[in-house]
Amino acid sequence: MMDLVLPQARRVAYTQTVTYEVITTSDLFHPDNPALLAVGRRLDARRFVVVDAAVEAYYGEAIRAYFDHHRIQTRIVSFPGGEENKTLEHYVRIVRELDAFPIYRRDEPILAIGGGVLTDLVGFVAASYRRGVPYVKVPTTLMGYIDASIGIKTGINFNSNKNRLGAFHPPRLVLLDKAFLKTLPRRHLLNGICEIVKLAVIKDAELFEWLESHGAESVEASFQNPVGEAILRRAIEDVLEELEPNLFEDDLERKMDFGHTFSYGLEAHHARHLLHGEAVLLDILLSSIIAQGRGLLTAVEVERLFCLIHTLGIELDYGVLTPALLWESLVERTYHRNGLQRAPIPQGIGQCVFVNDICPEEIERAVHSLKDWAVIRV
Repeated sequence: MMDLVLPQARRVAYTQTVTYEVITTSDLFHPDNPALLAVGRRLDARRFVVVDAAVEAYYGEAIRAYFDHHRIQTRIVSFPGGEENKTLEHYVRIVRELDAFPIYRRDEPILAIGGGVLTDLVGFVAASYRRGVPYVKVPTTLMGYIDASIGIKTGINFNSNKNRLGAFHPPRLVLLDKAFLKTLPRRHLLNGICEIVKLAVIKDAELFEWLESHGAESVEASFQNPVGEAILRRAIEDVLEELEPNLFEDDLERKMDFGHTFSYGLEAHHARHLLHGEAVLLDILLSSIIAQGRGLLTAVEVERLFCLIHTLGIELDYGVLTPALLWESLVERTYHRNGLQRAPIPQGIGQCVFVNDICPEEIERAVHSLKDWAVIRV
């Protein structure tokens, strides 16, 4: 009888360097500004452009004039925006539009102009179309400006779960023009500043102080004032500092996951009612009360956080907080975090620890405390 001979194993290893640029610019659609065409071919070229419908209402004419001036053939597709439209159906619709306007695979990047929902969805289109084509992100919301658009994650919601389908796909370029923020409704400015609060609480105590001193005036000025610009710059630096060493999330203990432990369940069940930042801020408050219960935050520090929310003028619906839903969200996150909660909670303002032992009773106590706080301050 012949001995079974196993084939020799051959290990395949390949390293790919990821580089992309995050550039701050102004007057992006002025014909003399070359930023939109900084990557990709410019002669006999095409661009597939996906624009948020609200952005198109303000800037559609300027966008078309820009590409006409540079003699770039374009297909401009409008996307309705909103978390409820971050769906497989809209993903397929965009892919069909793209397939009807073929672009060269390497040097005619897709342009995504809109909020975080749009850049996430279009990024996933770019990641999957022909196994990956280049794209450029132009965030037009505060949420996109300081968070959603400057990383490499893409995705869509699926089966009532947020970002269940997605990929890591770095953009070739991210273009930041704070002038877009001037047209944002106040609620969407506050939605974005919730992510800045997240960074301040978990990572940057000095940024927290800036928000206490200048956050409200920066919101009123749509961040067009000098201190508002400084807050934006500091927030972007904080985000990139966290993302760059761990772009592909090899380490699942991520400070950037603060505010994203309980919020996923809230968003999934209240997509038409809650904006992303509002859900994140509810998560932040809940996590901070849990931290206080564990002796990681003092009562004074928690009160500073509550006072900041009041000063910024953020209004939240605490009625969406139900212990069962929050526990369900936490359990779901353990699958995403490979079997452990890995929940970041504050350890003093500007620092954090990761815990793996939050229990349903602890969540229930925190919910009651948070709702009691809300009643006292009405």
